Amino acid sequence: MIRAALHLRANWQAFFDGLRFLRDQAQLILNVAIRDLTRRNTGHVLGGLWIILHPLTLTLVYIFIFGMVFRQRMGGTADLPLSYTVYILSGLIPWFSLLGVLNASCGSIVGNSNLVKQFVFPLEVLPVKDAATSLVVWVVGMAALFLYSALVEGRVHLTWMLLPVALAMQVVLMAGLAFLLSAMTVFLRDLRDIVQVFGTINIFLMPVVYLPSAVPEAFRPLIYANPFSYVIWVYRDILYFGRIEHPWAWAIFALEAVLVFSLGYRVFRKLKPLFGNVL
Repeated sequence: MIRAALHLRANWQAFFDGLRFLRDQAQLILNVAIRDLTRRNTGHVLGGLWIILHPLTLTLVYIFIFGMVFRQRMGGTADLPLSYTVYILSGLIPWFSLLGVLNASCGSIVGNSNLVKQFVFPLEVLPVKDAATSLVVWVVGMAALFLYSALVEGRVHLTWMLLPVALAMQVVLMAGLAFLLSAMTVFLRDLRDIVQVFGTINIFLMPVVYLPSAVPEAFRPLIYANPFSYVIWVYRDILYFGRIEHPWAWAIFALEAVLVFSLGYRVFRKLKPLFGNVL
């Protein structure tokens, strides 16, 4: 797999092939994602409102805990311009949306074995659908953070205009992760449990709830070795610092998104003919 990841020509070909698939199947992906979201809440009293209420409640809980209860002093300086609430939410929101696709994609193919036998259905839609539905957390969380920054902090950075750039990179990364995990879980069912455990502990292995400077120097390499840390730093530049504080993180995030998407798409297409034999 390492050799495959480093195969430049094959990666570029897979990257553009994958983008063409997303473009050609965009309407189908959207329809399947909407159906999946609405089906989750069928029979509920509030129905489709839970699509928004779930991520909104989670965001409000964190605002209450870190903004009202644990009022850690931070902000008001050139180095740390905003409060600790904005600091932590600027990392939590993108991570929660990533975590959603990590967990959901493990069941994309395994949980839809009936569709695997239907040769007319493009199976690549299933993992991408999970990436699309995970964006609901992102949209609702960002809306709540924007209102909090504007109304409570009284300040919204112009760097918010760079948010579409970060989102585009994240979508590419999420789609690649979804391709990779959905295909591998067919042959390694334990991967779902591994991902769940990883999602729980990884929040403490990234600079989400603490400043990197607070970590003992001997353990700081763990932060930089974590590929998701660069996602957090990019969003923190946009939402918290209001400046490009980590320029190298932007380059690494972009490269990481392209490589993961290319490798994930290649692995999915290679393993796809074997799904029916296993399921």
